[in-house]
Amino acid sequence: MQTNDDILSLLQEKEAEAARLGRRGVILQPGAIGDCILTLPLAKFMKEHLGLGTIDMIGHTEYIGILPGRSCIDAIRSIDSIDLHRLFAESRTFDLADGDSLINAFADYCWIVTFLGEPDSDFEQNLIFTVNCSHSAEVITLSTKPPKQFAGHLTDFYSQQFIGQSGLSLRRRQIRLGDCLIKATKSDVNRGRELLREISVDFGEKLVVIAPGSGGVGKCWHLDNFLAVAEELTLRGIEVVFLLGPAELERFTPPLRGAGFSAATPAVLLRKIEAAGARCLTDLPLTDVCGLLSCADGFVGNDSGITHLAAGLGVRTIAVFGPSDPALYRPIGPAVTVFKSNSTGFSEERAAVLQQKLLAALVNIAAEPSS
Repeated sequence: MQTNDDILSLLQEKEAEAARLGRRGVILQPGAIGDCILTLPLAKFMKEHLGLGTIDMIGHTEYIGILPGRSCIDAIRSIDSIDLHRLFAESRTFDLADGDSLINAFADYCWIVTFLGEPDSDFEQNLIFTVNCSHSAEVITLSTKPPKQFAGHLTDFYSQQFIGQSGLSLRRRQIRLGDCLIKATKSDVNRGRELLREISVDFGEKLVVIAPGSGGVGKCWHLDNFLAVAEELTLRGIEVVFLLGPAELERFTPPLRGAGFSAATPAVLLRKIEAAGARCLTDLPLTDVCGLLSCADGFVGNDSGITHLAAGLGVRTIAVFGPSDPALYRPIGPAVTVFKSNSTGFSEERAAVLQQKLLAALVNIAAEPSS
């Protein structure tokens, strides 16, 4: 039988939980998919150490739309839906009227972290002014690039900056690089299997997805290397699907629609992929990419946003780094292997030795139980 003290304690617990759930934070992240994924450990850190009930993210919806329901991000807002450009005005001339939409945009948040603007800039000062027009809240501006002497992962740089600027006695901790940041949904898996059926992938075989692109051409390992890896995998009875985005499609002309392919694919690349015994999916929305990756037993890619997504989903990920630093930008995930090439011809020549290293890292997939 519950006593009055028990009931009072229960009510206090419920009140405390309601207060926690009412505390909201937001992160302004204008970057691409890889930048957004590498922000997730900071969002998790904020939730755990600040007693926040929810964390929102403001960014480009084509990159962050997948995060709610799959990560620690609870809701998203389009960066284009807020007049943030106004915050870049000179702070001495900046002013807001009562009820301004900018004030309302931040009225619900007690912690605001922005990767837009720079520390001690007009943007930061105007954002602080805007927030304080409605309530008292903490505003922290983080730099996106660490100094040259920084030794650690980018996510550590984010958390160290946050702790240093927060004014709180928060314990510094190194980000766990083996964390699974994103969880695929049942709908993702069903969509992935639907896409694979459309290109006649054999579900009785293991599947490796290869994404040979990246936002920067210099970060792309020469295409022939990926094709050679694909050919060897198919000889071992492993299904291989190439995943191509708009950037890769623009690099090859003219377009050609081929049987068994989901969209117009450049003719030269199409023939090379077919010759390697692989299939191809092109220009998929990010939700479909999640679905495809959720069905994969392995993934191979460059230092790219899709590689970060595969790693974050827990897929066995092989990441090939050229000019960028893996110590700083390594994908976070429970099954990530990184190969670093120091060749000046990383994007321009074949690399047979590195091909064999990748294959050795993938060789056990065929013998493992199906995912």
